[in-house]
Amino acid sequence: MRGLKRIADTVGGLIFLCLFLTFLVQITARFVFNKPLPWSDELAVILYLWAILWAAAFMVPEREHVVFDLLWNSASVGTRRVMRISGNLMIGGLALVAIPASWDYVHFMARESSPVLSVSFQWVFLPFVLLLVALVLRSVWGIWQAIQGRGLEAQGLTT
Repeated sequence: MRGLKRIADTVGGLIFLCLFLTFLVQITARFVFNKPLPWSDELAVILYLWAILWAAAFMVPEREHVVFDLLWNSASVGTRRVMRISGNLMIGGLALVAIPASWDYVHFMARESSPVLSVSFQWVFLPFVLLLVALVLRSVWGIWQAIQGRGLEAQGLTT
């Protein structure tokens, strides 16, 4: 599992590095040479989309997501278990239901491509499907942990 996490983090880092380098090229071309490059705008948008969805799917652990834990912290362990299972059932279930239609749309978009770089929109939108699959897997894992009684402690800032 650590090897997969390291690969996901490396891919995410490379996506972000490419985005940063694209910004540098874009800024240099626009403000130093006064010659804006249309491809750099398009590539930056594609890389930004990939960076956000890739990070949400594979890099950011569940404990780092923004949560409203006022009710969680005031609930008993048994209630927390029910909350965690039901929350994961809702998120994972919705993601599972959305996968086929999302894949159909992504597959349909293969016929279209970006105007400047001619990148198939199938590749542009693919990380959304990956995010949905990751949500399903994370939800199954969260349910399994809740059944075993793990991860039910109070959350929030500690001093």
